[in-house]
Amino acid sequence: MYPDTELHIAGRWRAGAGQDTLPVLNPATGETIGQCAVASTADLDEALAAAARAFPAWRKVAPFERAKVMRKAADLMRERAEDIARIMTQEQGKPLAEARIETLAAADIIDWFAEEGKRAYGRVIPGRADGVLQAVIREPVGPVACFTPWNFPINQAVRKISAALCTGCTVILKGPEDTPASCAALVRAFLDAGIPGDALSLVYGDPATISSYLIAHPVIRKISFTGSTVVGKKLAALAGEHMKRATMELGGHAPAIVFGDADVEKAVSILAPSKFRNAGQVCVSPTRFLVHDSVFDRFVEGFSTFAKNLKVGDGLDPDTKMGPLIHSRRLEAVEALTADAESGGATLRTGGKRIGNRGNFFEPTVLTEVPLSMRIMNEEPFGPLAIINRFSEDEEALSEANRLPYGLAAYAYTRSAERAARVSNGVESGMISINHHGLALPETPFGGVKDSGYGSEGGPEALDAYLVTKFVTQANF
Repeated sequence: MYPDTELHIAGRWRAGAGQDTLPVLNPATGETIGQCAVASTADLDEALAAAARAFPAWRKVAPFERAKVMRKAADLMRERAEDIARIMTQEQGKPLAEARIETLAAADIIDWFAEEGKRAYGRVIPGRADGVLQAVIREPVGPVACFTPWNFPINQAVRKISAALCTGCTVILKGPEDTPASCAALVRAFLDAGIPGDALSLVYGDPATISSYLIAHPVIRKISFTGSTVVGKKLAALAGEHMKRATMELGGHAPAIVFGDADVEKAVSILAPSKFRNAGQVCVSPTRFLVHDSVFDRFVEGFSTFAKNLKVGDGLDPDTKMGPLIHSRRLEAVEALTADAESGGATLRTGGKRIGNRGNFFEPTVLTEVPLSMRIMNEEPFGPLAIINRFSEDEEALSEANRLPYGLAAYAYTRSAERAARVSNGVESGMISINHHGLALPETPFGGVKDSGYGSEGGPEALDAYLVTKFVTQANF
């Protein structure tokens, strides 16, 4: 059974003050499976008051004790993983196996931040005069507003909540309306573990209304946003107007360079599943495959064969390897990008069409020889669309990798240490993975550069934005 989703404000799960709701659709069937409560301004005011009220007490809880509560939340996520994964698949569409991995990974993320919060150390600076003590103290910034997307309804939220809570901040989470129930299950695990009800609120509703109200409010001291570059720039500008700290994890258009000396079969075996994971609705999904002339045909053949044989269907079917797109708007978007590429002379190797007339299914698609002027070469595809173009010289590939204003993730395959170093140093990206895919682990930084945002959602670096650095100097007379 799929549950209706309520707001959580000031320790209570409840409907919005105006009793408004939004329908939640199953993307595999197009049917309405539940309702999501909508927050009004009055609800936001109550959440803000709760966050402000809880902050003085939560910041005083010792990091060691905060970690105990968080680790209990992680245990609850593991205990409830099967039920949560099924809810996620119903509302988001991804295969049940992927939803299960995301849910269990959230538990690992909570555990890691719980421990890292114990180690948010300051430092002592030697004084220049006898009797002077100089100390750097790191304190929680205050109540935080977090905005999370639908493609990973738990993974994106858990990083923000965990980083905030482990440092002593309180949180108002604006969850995704398309996938509300799995996000709510995450919040429930934190609350059931013992996080104070006032310290963690969950709201849904009109994104523009909620973001503009929360970011501008004096209670909020920091924001964290994951979403599109277009929206992220608007929120970053609003945060800057009100002098609020901001972490921005925005869009990408990740290049994947396959050099002539690469293990082609190994590259295909890693890149192809990564491309079609979550139906390509992944911010770090490899999208622009740049393949050397000498291995181009082998790579295209192997990649296209994988795409043709990929089982697409309802995520609840255990045989399904790729589920539907999240909604009809996404389906229309990938259809338009594919048609535009073909009209410009791109070669369609496989896929390119909607599957059936029920649900938001689209064939795993491979396009080659796509001109740079085509929309798909310049806009984030965010769907099961793979673009494979060839290159002759290494500099040609590096130049194309850096051509766009995005800089979130990049990938490369080569047996040459020299080439690997050139990619590491030369590609403008916040994350680069060479000869494997090792991104998004709890202990590693996660974030981009240029139009892909700034700040980190992972590793020790993720805590920095939630902590204020205070310098204290004291002379003893």
